Amino acid sequence: LYGVGLGPGDPSLMTLRAVEVIGEADVIAYHSARHGRSIARSIAAKHLRADHIEEALVYPVTTETTDHPGGYRGAMEDFYTEAAARLAVHLDAGRTVAVLAEGDPLFYGSYMHMHKRLADRYPTEVIPGVTSVSAAAARLGTPLAEGEEVLTILPGTLPEEELTARLAATDAAVVMKLGRTFPAVRRAFETSGRLPEAHYVERATMAGERIDDLAAVDAGSVPYFAVAVLPSRIDAPRPERAPDSGEVAVVGTGPAGPLWLTPETRGVLAAADDVVGYTTYLERVPVRPGQVRHGSDNKVESERAEFALDLARRGRRVAVVSGGDPGVFAMATAVLEVASQKQYADLPVRVLPGVTAANAAAARAGAPLGHDYATISLSDRLKP
Repeated sequence: LYGVGLGPGDPSLMTLRAVEVIGEADVIAYHSARHGRSIARSIAAKHLRADHIEEALVYPVTTETTDHPGGYRGAMEDFYTEAAARLAVHLDAGRTVAVLAEGDPLFYGSYMHMHKRLADRYPTEVIPGVTSVSAAAARLGTPLAEGEEVLTILPGTLPEEELTARLAATDAAVVMKLGRTFPAVRRAFETSGRLPEAHYVERATMAGERIDDLAAVDAGSVPYFAVAVLPSRIDAPRPERAPDSGEVAVVGTGPAGPLWLTPETRGVLAAADDVVGYTTYLERVPVRPGQVRHGSDNKVESERAEFALDLARRGRRVAVVSGGDPGVFAMATAVLEVASQKQYADLPVRVLPGVTAANAAAARAGAPLGHDYATISLSDRLKP
């Protein structure tokens, strides 16, 4: 049994090993919808022989509804079981079976369902292929992820709020499986503040390829074979912003490192032009190329707030960091107090919540704050 990755669509992007395996196989299997057209078969077409036995594995359902008692999932499970049984007949007869797969066989591909049902019973080899993710980045001509950036791959079928949170928190991302999910995916990009950076790639390397800004794409024109791409932020041009588009976000880094950072705060810190804060708290924030850090002592909250607001007046996106929650004995009060002055009246100021030291300590101890409680500041131990 072979799982053959064919790459993203251009037949010339098939690997030499993929071509060899197809040539050696007795049986060529491929998935298709009810219309019978198979993208996988079309990619490999010129390598197919007249004496190849072809097995078309036709999905019983794609986007339509089904009356199967187990619903969509039940219908697909029965289909994969039946398809694997068909291939097993050939394998038992001593024939070599090559299952064609667009992209990479084990990356959101249908081949994996054959693999899980057959690989423990027959000698199996998986031939890796170029994914649509790599193809889209190549066609955009931009780095996908660099250095210590985190790349997140997301299916567009995730709930919109989950997509929003993950897009806000990551450096670079690719959202796959668009089509009918596109309206929700676009809203997630917009809500997370990442829409101006996002690109759209349709049918990368294939006939009908299309590349555009995600914000410019009409939802009615989006097929399943399309991806949304947030490329590397390193050295990428910042989206153009008006001089009056600066803002201050006051964020809490939580009590104890990255595990306690919210996705919203992670995203704001990544997108900021400037990060302002007490030096000890700034050390908790990863250093990012192109970002300016402004550290100061812990006794100058008002001056720090004024400095951050002045940066924002020049069109900068500024993150002011605090430990724990910024509204609990921290910088939110100082920033809002200064922001109430007339010269800052038009500047947007956001406060993003964080996990407090009290909540973190309580979780370690059990539930001592499970009812009404009071919090006492000990900050007078450090400053007047």
